[in-house]
Amino acid sequence: MYITTTIPYVNARPHLGFALEIVQADVLARHHRRRGEPVRFQTGTDDNSLKNVLAAEAAGVPVRELVDRNAAAFEGLRGPLDLSFDAFVRTSSHPGHRAGVERLWRATAHDLYRRHYEGLYCVGCEAFYPEEPCAEGHPEPLRRVSEENWFFRLSRYREPLLDLIRSGTPAIEPVSRRNEVLAFLESGLEDISVSRSAERSRGWGIPVPGDPGQVVYVWWDALANYITALDGDDYGRWWEREPRKLHLMGKGVIRFHAVYWPAMLLSAGLPLPTRIFVHDYVTAGGRKISKSGGATADPVALSAAYGVDAVRWWLLREVPRVGDADFTEERLIARADEDLANGAGNLVNRVVTMVHRFRDGRVPDARPEPLEAAGRAGERVHEALEAFDFRRAAAAVQAIVEEANQYVERTRPWKQDPGGRDTSLATLVHACRELAVQLEPFLPTAARRVAAAVREEDGRLPRPAPLFPRLGGG
Repeated sequence: MYITTTIPYVNARPHLGFALEIVQADVLARHHRRRGEPVRFQTGTDDNSLKNVLAAEAAGVPVRELVDRNAAAFEGLRGPLDLSFDAFVRTSSHPGHRAGVERLWRATAHDLYRRHYEGLYCVGCEAFYPEEPCAEGHPEPLRRVSEENWFFRLSRYREPLLDLIRSGTPAIEPVSRRNEVLAFLESGLEDISVSRSAERSRGWGIPVPGDPGQVVYVWWDALANYITALDGDDYGRWWEREPRKLHLMGKGVIRFHAVYWPAMLLSAGLPLPTRIFVHDYVTAGGRKISKSGGATADPVALSAAYGVDAVRWWLLREVPRVGDADFTEERLIARADEDLANGAGNLVNRVVTMVHRFRDGRVPDARPEPLEAAGRAGERVHEALEAFDFRRAAAAVQAIVEEANQYVERTRPWKQDPGGRDTSLATLVHACRELAVQLEPFLPTAARRVAAAVREEDGRLPRPAPLFPRLGGG
């Protein structure tokens, strides 16, 4: 499976909204790897944006300095968010990107033409709009731009795209987003501007092949990353022959990924992505989190303050498949304390303590009783992740904890005879080991701690130790 995220602008440091997307992608990558499937998980940064140029001007630093600094912050999310991406592409420095963009441009030359254009431009969206306001409600006013650009014959691909999307290629999920794309296509397509004057772009970006006075439109440049980052034989392996090519993205950029990008690929005679999953937004105090002009939440600072387990778990356990999720630190703390400290951590600690108390740390050699949640967790997690329902998948893992804790209260091993107690303890150790297995894609570091806590060393379990701190005190 080829799993990709969007590549964000680097006009500022990363925020929690992008953390949602890259953590979701990481869960999918880890899940499919453990199923024995080949996986390439790719992310990166969109360096060639006018937004980045303007941000550098406002900060009084060279564009390259600002871009390098902020791109490093995005790549640096690997540690604080416990990510496992295989490739990180930067559009201003990846060795194959510029050449790949030029190849794509030439492959679509039959659909490119140059003409004068005048319209209202939103720097926040890097897009033209017919009238105020822009789709994303960016605070800066739209600017009237009048210049000569290269245009792409997007209108030529309305019917082919309608036919493909109706047939499920690419399959767009959830269905409400598929319907949104179909409605957009049914309303008609106009040709789009795919270059900007080098003067207005301050010379930052990839020059149009054969026309150095123009630079390639940032979205054309950025969308190409899905194929330009595939070096050598990787292109054939992951784009031509891979049957599962998945793009993850936020709802604000669906038009670019589900209409413009497939049209570009059709024009070039290249394969299309097979699935597109569109997530909604993380908000803060009811406002969309953004790098400029909106509410913000720093995933690195949150991870440093509360731990990566708490941050990842909130994103996966609280954010619905459809609909925005409002973030507060209080909600993060409450969820981590309830599920991790008081739930999983308390369960494992109780079980290990009882094994030491009644069995000197040795796991009984008894046949575990079947627990429904533990027995079906793998199946339920897979079904939920195939539907991109991360909250339901995380709930299936949490159900192991809830059922095992209920089993403790029902059987009360401390009151059982030795034979019954051995069966109960074997059942609980088995449940904790299954918890470690199923937790791994969601909280990989925590899963290793859980696994170590119920792994016998020299015939005995380690002494019990806290696995998750209580964040709320008390």
